[in-house]
Amino acid sequence: MSTSWVDVCIYERLDAGELLSRLDDAFAQGAWEDQGLVHLYWPEDQWNEARLALLRQVLSDLAPSGKDVPVSVHQIPSQDWNEAWSRSVQPLRIGRLVIRPSWERVSLDSNDIEIVLDPKQAFGTGHHATTRMLLLWLQQDIRAGEKVLDVGTGSAILAMAAVKLGARSARGVEIDPVAVDCAREYVELNQLGDRIEILTGTLADLTEGNWPMPDLVLANLDRQTVLNLAEELADLAKKGARLMVSGILTEQEAEIVDYFSSLGLVCAKRGEEEGWVAMTFFKPESCDGEA
Repeated sequence: MSTSWVDVCIYERLDAGELLSRLDDAFAQGAWEDQGLVHLYWPEDQWNEARLALLRQVLSDLAPSGKDVPVSVHQIPSQDWNEAWSRSVQPLRIGRLVIRPSWERVSLDSNDIEIVLDPKQAFGTGHHATTRMLLLWLQQDIRAGEKVLDVGTGSAILAMAAVKLGARSARGVEIDPVAVDCAREYVELNQLGDRIEILTGTLADLTEGNWPMPDLVLANLDRQTVLNLAEELADLAKKGARLMVSGILTEQEAEIVDYFSSLGLVCAKRGEEEGWVAMTFFKPESCDGEA
C-alpha cells in the first residue's frame, strides 16, 4: 500500500539534527533546512496531535527567539515524495568542498573535493551554519597527517572532510545507533572505510579505551552537551589536541568561553554566522614551554 507523507514546516532557524535528536521519534523520516526554515517528514498514518504537541514542546526549548515558533503541516501524496525530496536537497559548495546527494552530478574543478551525502536521519549535510563554519576552518587548518576525533559525529561529514583534506585518519563517536549506521554507510559510499572508524558510544567510552591521542578534536554539539563534555574535551586539549567547538548560539558564547577558561584553555579563534558561533580552544604554554 502506498504511503502519503506529512511535511511539517518550522519557521525558525534551527539545527535539524539537534531537533530530531530531541524529538527521538523513529517515525520521523527525514529533514532539511532551507533559507531559515526546517522541514520534517512523517508518514501520514503516524502523524497525530500528540506528535505535534511534543514538537511544540521541543521547539520551545530550542528556539533562539524564545517565542512560540510557527508551524504548518501539509500532506504530500506518495507519488510526489521522491520528487519533493530530490528537489529539496541540492549540491552545496563550501570553499573547495562540494557536497552532493548521490542523484545529483556536478562539475568539479581540479582543486575541488567531493563528498557524497544523501540526507537521512543522521544529519550534518553542511547546510547549517554550525557545520559550514567548521568545514571552512578545516580547509584552513588541516596541515596533513592529523589524527582527528569527531565527537557526536552525526553524518560523519566533518570526519570525511578532514580526511579528504589530508588528515591521516579520523574516528567518529556517536550515541545514536541510527546515526552510526548512516555514518558508516556514508563513509563506505565515499570510499573512506580504511581511514575512518565510526563508533557507538560516548566520549568517556573512547577516552577510557586504548585509543591513540587525537591531534584535532571536533565537537559540533549543542550548548548543554558541550558543557557536559567540557572536562573531557579540555583533558584532550591539555594533552596537545586542538579543539574546535560549534553549535553555540551567540548569547551562549560567554558561558562556554568562561567554562573552558576555568579549565585552563583559551579561545584562540571564533567565527559567527546566522546567530551561531564556532570557537577554537587550546592549552597555552608558558615561556619555558611548560603549560
